[in-house]
Amino acid sequence: MQLAELLTDAEAAVVGLPPWAAVLVILGGSVAVAWLVRVGGDAAIRRLTRRIDGDVDDVVFSTLHPPLYVSVLIGGVYLAATVVWNLSTLDYPVRAGTFSILVVLWAWTLTRLGRRVAAAATDEVSFDRKILPIFQNVWTAIVLGASAFVLLSLWAVDVTPLLASAGIVGIVVGFAAKDTIANFFGSIALYADGTYAVGDFVVLDSGERGRVEDISIRSTVIRTRDDMLVTVPNSVLNSALIVNESTPGRDRRVRIPVGVAYDSDLDHVEAVLEAVAAAEDLIEDRPRPRVRYRSFGDSAVDVELLGWIDDPVLRGRVTHRLVKAVHAAFREEGITIPFPQRELTVVGGGTDATPGAGLDGTRDGVAR
Repeated sequence: MQLAELLTDAEAAVVGLPPWAAVLVILGGSVAVAWLVRVGGDAAIRRLTRRIDGDVDDVVFSTLHPPLYVSVLIGGVYLAATVVWNLSTLDYPVRAGTFSILVVLWAWTLTRLGRRVAAAATDEVSFDRKILPIFQNVWTAIVLGASAFVLLSLWAVDVTPLLASAGIVGIVVGFAAKDTIANFFGSIALYADGTYAVGDFVVLDSGERGRVEDISIRSTVIRTRDDMLVTVPNSVLNSALIVNESTPGRDRRVRIPVGVAYDSDLDHVEAVLEAVAAAEDLIEDRPRPRVRYRSFGDSAVDVELLGWIDDPVLRGRVTHRLVKAVHAAFREEGITIPFPQRELTVVGGGTDATPGAGLDGTRDGVAR
């Protein structure tokens, strides 16, 4: 109540002054308040930004600070016009015009803020340069749309027909560009989930395997091991099974399955495989290579040689070299890699030619 009374008394005192004196008092007070906002804001910004790492906070405060005290000056001019002069006939245009200036000022400020924050975040944080423009464009569209709505409301323009028309147009555009919209939101979802980034080595559920070359609003480009560029829509990737071989680390394990004869010395086989892995330069020492027997197969004992590589792109080369090295080592050590065999038992194997019988005593060429 005391503050309201003080404001009322101050307004009455200003109104009682001559017009030129009242204008000077109001404008001087506005300049003083704007100066306090600027000085106090600078001190507050310095105190806050010292506690926050990075440059994004500096960009935010420095961008919002100037229009704040400019708004105080515009408010002072409006008060001087309304308090000193009788604006009964021009009150509405003056008020709408003043607030329109403020809306345009802050729309420009917020749009500029989006551009500056995007630039600072791109330089400071590990954001993809292709993704940040998406959010910048969305932010700009929201700010401009809200500003246009406020301006129309200030000038008493009925926006109901415009909203209805915009709804109809939005439905038509949505049906016509549903694939584009799906790809747009798919790119946002992929970025928010951190599914992959440029440079990652990925494997798709459709079989494509390669390095991510580019991520755009509409699609993702993958360079396969055959040096071909495959463009996949983001909406497809958003619902697909993706194996990212580059995260959380780039080290990957290579498996070399092989079968050995049942009469083999398994300890000797294990020692030979470990020696082959140790001799391969692309296989890491830690974790060390290992051999694991998996099962008793139809024709052999199934065993796997396991080793780690430091980049998934080396998988094909390492597999090629290990297969050759294992084959050569087994031949040198006399270890047999059996091939599948089948035994065929012929029951009643007579040689009499009977109607419908084959030359081997089978009927219609089938052993019975």
